[in-house]
Amino acid sequence: MSAEAELKKSGLILPQGAPPSGSYVPVLELGNMLYLSGVLSRTAEGDVFRGRAGEDSLERGQQAARLAVITALSVLKNHLGNLDRIERIVRVVGYVQARDEFQDHPKVLNGASDLLITLFGDKGRHARSAVGVASLPLGAFVEIELTVQTGKL
Repeated sequence: MSAEAELKKSGLILPQGAPPSGSYVPVLELGNMLYLSGVLSRTAEGDVFRGRAGEDSLERGQQAARLAVITALSVLKNHLGNLDRIERIVRVVGYVQARDEFQDHPKVLNGASDLLITLFGDKGRHARSAVGVASLPLGAFVEIELTVQTGKL
């Protein structure tokens, strides 16, 4: 099944993309590769989903990671016009706002990775880095960057 069909089947609605909040572009396209700037965990209403691993539940962190990847997919769809142009999710880098003693960053980011695999199947399996940080912009729980390989429709 295509990513667009899986998205529709899942009932997920991609939010409207927000313009960059700094001196950068949301997506840089080089050949058939797309490099997404970091996107924050946001609610369906566009509000930043705040939190800190080690203070909030693991499930809430996974929800934040899922929301961040939904925002990233919105950026991709705006850029490509159709998510079915994605040939492969190559790499995910996830930053988790966490307390110093927290060590389960990869478990938090499974919220993002699991959704990508659900939507894209084997094309959604990717390399990944999970990084804990003291703070993120606007108090976001998670920030995600994607590297994506594209093809023609």
